[in-house]
Amino acid sequence: MTRVYLDHNATTPLRAEARDAMLAAMDVVGNPSSVHAEGRTAKGVVETARAQIAAAVGAVGADVVFTSGATEAAALALAGRGLHASGLEHEAVAAWVAQDLPVEGGRVVMADPAQSVLQLANSETGIVQDVTGVAVTDITQGFGRVPFAFDWSGVGMAFLSAHKFGGPKGVGALIFPAGTNVAAHIKGGGQEMGRRSGTENIIGIAGFGAAAEAAQTDLANGVWDRVAHLRNILEKAIESAQYRTIFVGQGNDRLPNTSCFIAPGWKGETQVMAMDLAGFAVSAGSACSSGKVKASRVLAALGYDDALARCALRVSLGTQTTEDDVLRFADAWAAKYAKRSSAA
Repeated sequence: MTRVYLDHNATTPLRAEARDAMLAAMDVVGNPSSVHAEGRTAKGVVETARAQIAAAVGAVGADVVFTSGATEAAALALAGRGLHASGLEHEAVAAWVAQDLPVEGGRVVMADPAQSVLQLANSETGIVQDVTGVAVTDITQGFGRVPFAFDWSGVGMAFLSAHKFGGPKGVGALIFPAGTNVAAHIKGGGQEMGRRSGTENIIGIAGFGAAAEAAQTDLANGVWDRVAHLRNILEKAIESAQYRTIFVGQGNDRLPNTSCFIAPGWKGETQVMAMDLAGFAVSAGSACSSGKVKASRVLAALGYDDALARCALRVSLGTQTTEDDVLRFADAWAAKYAKRSSAA
């Protein structure tokens, strides 16, 4: 059985560009904080990646601080700031903010963007938000898939994670205007401009920079337009197989690769297991919430009741996904649904 990976919002396959950069970085001996030639070479790897990421997110001249991932970057950006957000945000954000902003028709309503946190795109539903002028934005899911430029958006800070667009796991970054006061949580040797101590993960950082550059090139070249077409084919096939299916976020701007749909009466985790046995990797929501037997906070914030929210499935496509992949998935899903219905 040839398996089909349709869980790209959880993590993406490593890009060839990232792998090549990481392999090259493995042969770099020096510590980036050392002043000798070997140290300067290692420092050059870090600074090259920093420039690649700044350029890719439209933040030339901004500070880019490397972290262990988006979760750490979120904590660095949000701790102690007293900002506001909606229930749509990832748990890494929800831990640090007041979740009191209303959601209307899938859109977050902000009285004061400068005191608000808002994700560029939601990992579960794919709904894209207008982040103009917000204090902090989570671009983890949106970067490389929908247009975003830090400088043009007027946001205060942005953070992202490499493994969501073909980079390695375990490395992320916080981006903010040069000179912004960001207090370090991890203290020690004063690396990363004093904002995040600890010897830099130059192998991961090298892959991060290369992946960011390649992801932005893909977006500029219209690669995701083809993926959006496949997402629409998938949804039409699912809708034809089961008319009661509810597609979350249709009518809103969405990520081109993401389809979240609800099959009333069929629990999401049961769907995931059934499709896994059929050879397809999908999810019932955010990977960071996997294994937690509870309804999605995101779907609750969108107004879905507990019974419906527990029956959601997320399918997220990648740049290598084919039309055959999505049609095979739709056929397999429909067959599982029909078998379940006949046995009921």
